[in-house]
Amino acid sequence: MTEFAAALLLALIALGGAGYCAWLYSRFRKPYYAWWSASWLLYAVRVGVIIGFIRTQQSGWLFWHQVLTGWTALGFLAAGLSFARGLEWTPKLALIALFPVVWSYIAIFTLENFLLAVVPAITFLSAATLITGISFGRHAQRTGSPGAWTLAGAFTLWAVHHLDYPLLRARGAWVPWGYYLDILFILAVVAGIGLLVIDDLLRGLEALARLSADVQASGRGDAVVTALLERPLRLRGVSGTALYLVQDASVIDGAGKAQSWRGAALPTAVAEVVSRAVRDGRSASAALPPRKGGERFVAALPIYRETTVTHVLVLMGDVRDPFSALDEEFLRALGRQVGSALQQAELTSQLEERTEELARLSSRLVEQHEDERKRLARELHDETGQLFSAMRMEVGALEQVRGAGDVAARMDALVTAGLTSLRRVTAALRPSLLDDLGLLSAVRSLVAQVSNEGQVRAELMAPPSMAALTRERELALFRAAQEGITNVLRHARATRLVITIDVSGSEARLMVDDDGIGPPTRALLAEQERGGHVGLVGMRERLVALGGRMAIEASPLGGTRLSVFVSTVIPIPVVAS
Repeated sequence: MTEFAAALLLALIALGGAGYCAWLYSRFRKPYYAWWSASWLLYAVRVGVIIGFIRTQQSGWLFWHQVLTGWTALGFLAAGLSFARGLEWTPKLALIALFPVVWSYIAIFTLENFLLAVVPAITFLSAATLITGISFGRHAQRTGSPGAWTLAGAFTLWAVHHLDYPLLRARGAWVPWGYYLDILFILAVVAGIGLLVIDDLLRGLEALARLSADVQASGRGDAVVTALLERPLRLRGVSGTALYLVQDASVIDGAGKAQSWRGAALPTAVAEVVSRAVRDGRSASAALPPRKGGERFVAALPIYRETTVTHVLVLMGDVRDPFSALDEEFLRALGRQVGSALQQAELTSQLEERTEELARLSSRLVEQHEDERKRLARELHDETGQLFSAMRMEVGALEQVRGAGDVAARMDALVTAGLTSLRRVTAALRPSLLDDLGLLSAVRSLVAQVSNEGQVRAELMAPPSMAALTRERELALFRAAQEGITNVLRHARATRLVITIDVSGSEARLMVDDDGIGPPTRALLAEQERGGHVGLVGMRERLVALGGRMAIEASPLGGTRLSVFVSTVIPIPVVAS
């Protein structure tokens, strides 16, 4: 192959690389893709200049060949540093870019010694290419990126290849082998860029998955914030996270190496990135000022509530921005999703606080209700019971009067019935057995009383003994047994009733089964509760206040089963700090 044909093939491949990187820039809008595209374009123009020199042998073509070679190397270096460190243009870089122009002029137009002219240029070219390889190598060591390893190897070998230019030219072996090697290195770099794009996309998707997973299902606000801060710490190279509240200009919380930021002012460099993210409404990142043991990069993701940025998620670490390869639309969607999760968590917290407050109010109402029942039972026992006792004494005296025996006997029967009814009412209002002997004895007495009345055959299935529950829990189970029995007697048309009490794990259960007409429909239950069915409403309120639950379903006996569950674990109150 002639040198012209080899150079033409090299130029076409370089133009392909320029077009590929230009497409990447239009797709992702990342500056390093623009640097790569410009570098490949310079490389292609450089090869075109070589062709011009081959055709004309004029030194002007050789001058621009040297200049474009140096600028191409600097373009690759800028792409590598922009990728790995977030490079920003400075006047120092402009001065470095002047070196190829100055030295090429000196070498081409003033020096006559070939080696003296070419060695500084080759050294500059190799050094720039080697530094590019080193920047990708360091990134590969931190992240394990296959694309970064490929680019590190390609640029390092290419730097070595630049050094053999004088030798190959002197021996006349540059054509075609020098061109072939350049083509191989170009293809290796383009392949490395492709792998790097894939790796960036995978890292970005991993960041999306880490941030969005479980955030919506985390529940309360503190749980959402914890998940939002801790999950990104699993990303490669991320060592600290913080959540910034825009309204208060303060850090809500931090994790990892950013934990100390809570309640403190953000470092200046970080604050600038956060301000940029809030101002522009898009993700922002920057390289941090170098310091020993410090983090190298910071990224800020704005979090939206509708169209307003309310929070900013800050990530810092020793690798570049994990969101770098993602479209802004992806990031905006992620910001809105996280914002919705925070808003939902806030509403959930408010709802739980209201629910807890209602539960406390319900508990107090139940306690007041029980106290009132206890007071009524005591007054009925003490006052009304004494009245019945006095009436019985008077009836006894009346029996001594001649001719009043039958009347006295009927009055005595009425007084006895009244006392029996009074004892039943006072026992229902506040069973003394529950206070004195506990739940099992009280329910056993209740079942015996129902059996003695003969309306249904009542049975109790319970362990011989069980661990004592709290007063409120025993009372809730006893009231459930009372309500269940009352409903069976009034509505079920049953002949058999079975009450079961057992403890499984950390839960105590009471079931009332009958063989009656079966459970009511859900619509009927809802209508009864809306209509103020005192028994069901009171039972549910009492259970909710204790964190328990109830269920009404079909019974194995053929009728209805009422199941009531309460926890046997006494909750430890948590004092908010």
